Amino acid sequence: MFQIAASMFSIENVVTLLTAVAAFATIFTLTAPLLNTDKLSTRMKYVSTEREAMRARAREALAQEKTRLRHTPKGFIKQVVEKFASGNMLENAAVKEKLRQAGFRGPGPMYTFVFFRFVMPPVLFVVTLLYMVFVNDFGLQPMARLAVSCAAAFVGFYLPNLFVENVISRRQDSIRKAFPDALDLMLICVESGMSIEAAFQKVAAEIGAQSVELAEELGLTTAELSYLQERRMAYENLARRTGLPGVKAVATTLIQAERYGTPLGQALRVMAQENRDMRMAEAEKKAAGLPPKLTVPMILFFLPVLFGVILGPAIIKSFANV
Repeated sequence: MFQIAASMFSIENVVTLLTAVAAFATIFTLTAPLLNTDKLSTRMKYVSTEREAMRARAREALAQEKTRLRHTPKGFIKQVVEKFASGNMLENAAVKEKLRQAGFRGPGPMYTFVFFRFVMPPVLFVVTLLYMVFVNDFGLQPMARLAVSCAAAFVGFYLPNLFVENVISRRQDSIRKAFPDALDLMLICVESGMSIEAAFQKVAAEIGAQSVELAEELGLTTAELSYLQERRMAYENLARRTGLPGVKAVATTLIQAERYGTPLGQALRVMAQENRDMRMAEAEKKAAGLPPKLTVPMILFFLPVLFGVILGPAIIKSFANV
């Protein structure tokens, strides 16, 4: 046994083994570069293929959502508007921008808005006049009734504007509350290696439970990033559709980061903190405005009860002594 071990670890065998290992290492060193594949080109090809597939999915999703996002005008409304309205009214850029901010896209909402602009004044005029003539005139003279009816017609002309402004306000409030959280999610996606298109798509899918409006806007931005020639236009469209200073600042930051090559992660982290501070400042502003708003309810409801509780026993005791 000892002789076998001694023969295995003899100088000749050790030298032969080391020579074989050196020869194998030399051959492996010389042939390893020839066996390695170009991982960078394979990775870039995969990224390109995945981006094209993502764009195709975005176009398909946008086509499926087209019936919900873009409304076509109805027959009767379209006929009335085209008969009585001028072309300048239908091409009003300011009105179109307001309707986009309210979430109404396509030609349908524009026709509906113009239709109610025409219909509401005469309808309110006739309804108010008939009410004051046949139901209750409030003791007014005929000319005063006519003046009140004209005032109602004037209000009817601005009712569609008030409705759109109300929708815009509620929509912006929903987006403003959910946008900092969306930026945090986008930051996580970007820092994990996702492209900005994939990050927008992922955040749009996740943020829908908190704000449907923001998910819709991010989904549209994902589609625009897929087919617009310049990505800058997609960011600018997002800022115009929302009309919020925080979203505009983020869009500007993304444009500058893409133009100058600055890291997206750092830019998104800063903008997420700024939007969170803006949301906190808005909440503090509302909280600071509560004391003046509570003054009148406290005077009307709390003080009489407080006086009753304080003075009630004294009044009862005085009557009991009498």
